[in-house]
Amino acid sequence: MKKYFLKGRYPVLIAAVCLLTACGRTNPSAENADTANVNTTAENASTTDIATTAENASTTDIATAAESKNEKNAAETEERTMKADEEMIAEAIRQETSKVDEAQEPAESAADTQKDTPRKPTAEISDVIPPKYTGFQLAESGTIEQISYTTRDYFGDGKEITKYANVYLPYGYSEDRQYNVLYLMHGIGGDENEWGMNTNSSKVKLIMDNLIYHGDIEPFIVVTPNGRSSSQFAAQGSDYNSFYVFGQELRNDLIPYIEENYATYGTPDAADYDPSAVRAHRAMAGLSMGGMQTINIGIGECVDLFGYFGAFSAAPTSNPAAKTAALLKDTPYEIYYFYNICGTEDGVAYASASAAAKSLPNVCEQFEDGKNFMWQELKGAHDFRIWYLGFYNFAQIAFT
Repeated sequence: MKKYFLKGRYPVLIAAVCLLTACGRTNPSAENADTANVNTTAENASTTDIATTAENASTTDIATAAESKNEKNAAETEERTMKADEEMIAEAIRQETSKVDEAQEPAESAADTQKDTPRKPTAEISDVIPPKYTGFQLAESGTIEQISYTTRDYFGDGKEITKYANVYLPYGYSEDRQYNVLYLMHGIGGDENEWGMNTNSSKVKLIMDNLIYHGDIEPFIVVTPNGRSSSQFAAQGSDYNSFYVFGQELRNDLIPYIEENYATYGTPDAADYDPSAVRAHRAMAGLSMGGMQTINIGIGECVDLFGYFGAFSAAPTSNPAAKTAALLKDTPYEIYYFYNICGTEDGVAYASASAAAKSLPNVCEQFEDGKNFMWQELKGAHDFRIWYLGFYNFAQIAFT
């Protein structure tokens, strides 16, 4: 076998192999540098990621904490508001139901004395009710009837319910004539009996009897309904929000019932009957929550049904003057008169009543002070001393 020796070419081959080997090997210094760079970059990236994550987490925690604090503050504010509202309602009820001296029924022989007393109209808008108009009128006394009528649970499911009201009929009431009607509303702590229109000692009845007897006013009917339009209409334990939907009951059920069953100017059985055509023969007034209903519902929703309005210590949530002005801006219906009264020491309603009515002549062209508007304030609280006076004054104003 022949052997081949490279001889002179061997060193070249060796050099080539060495060169190739050298090219295939990694430089330790470069390798170390690259590793260091990679590690540094990774470490920096990792640090950045951690910092970003921490920053995001911190921001989220801050936002969450702030949101939680806001929710807590809102809850606490709502709780304080609810507590304040409850305290205000409780105080309104306490003052509203405080005892007021009632007239004592005289002996029957007093009727003869009254017959001999000259009839002379001397009533005027005043800060006090003269005794002449609060005594028992035995010579010519009106009557009170209790009625029941069908309506609906407008605050609830709309089902049919039966509710109750009291009706004052003036002495000599006759089906052969037509009578104006005043719908007189109670307060948050009362019901259809709060004005005392379920007994002959009712001061509303006494005032009406005497104003009519002495010729100060023309006889008219007074209706005291329950202002809660709900199946739960008891004076205690019912939802106060049912007061705000009474307008539907008033329009759809109560007024039609009164006009179908009493001698009024309304003729709901007529085919072409327009309730607004006889609005000059209806009035609405009320104390406290009933004053609110007079403003929000009587003027705000049913101005097409009523021409005369009276608010006695109108309760909080009464529409402010600017809202009433906006509601009446384009109405074609004239306000014949809007009478207001409130005690200056009334911590429950003075602020709300003032905001609702005091500035109306300045913001609404429908009202002119001294012509069809009156704001009366005098020393007094949230009680019947103010409200009986308000009724006495308003009875002289309505339907004139």
